[in-house]
Amino acid sequence: MALRSGNTFSKKERLSGRKVIESLFNRGSAFNVFPLRVIWLPENNRATLQAGVAVSSRHFKRAVDRNRIKRLMKEAYRLQKFPLEEQLTKSGKQLSVFFLFTGNELPDFDQMKLTMEKAIRKLTELTHGKL
Repeated sequence: MALRSGNTFSKKERLSGRKVIESLFNRGSAFNVFPLRVIWLPENNRATLQAGVAVSSRHFKRAVDRNRIKRLMKEAYRLQKFPLEEQLTKSGKQLSVFFLFTGNELPDFDQMKLTMEKAIRKLTELTHGKL
C-alpha cells in the first residue's frame, strides 16, 4: 500500500527556528480544544503548512512521558492534516501552527486522534474565514 503524498510529516513540514516560533507566539491567534492549546498564524515563508508540538515539563516530569505524548500528537496530526493542507494549497496561503498539550494525564492514541481531529476541523474553519 502506497502512502498518499500528503500523509507524511517531513522535516520541511516541522516548525523550527527560534524567531519563527517567537513570532508565532507573539502575533498568533489561539484557541483550546482540551487537552490541546492551538496557536496559529496565517503566514509562513518556508512551506504551505508547518506545525510544531510541545508538552509542559510542569505536569510531566519524566522525559519519557513527554516524548510519548509528542509522538502521539505528531502521529495524530500526520493522519488528520490532509483537509487543512488541501484547503491551504487551493487558496495559495500558508499557515504556521503549534500544538501545546495542556492536560495532566497521559492520553491514549484514540483520545489524541479525536482531539486532534476537532482541533484541525476548527483550524480549517478559522483559516477559511481569515485567509
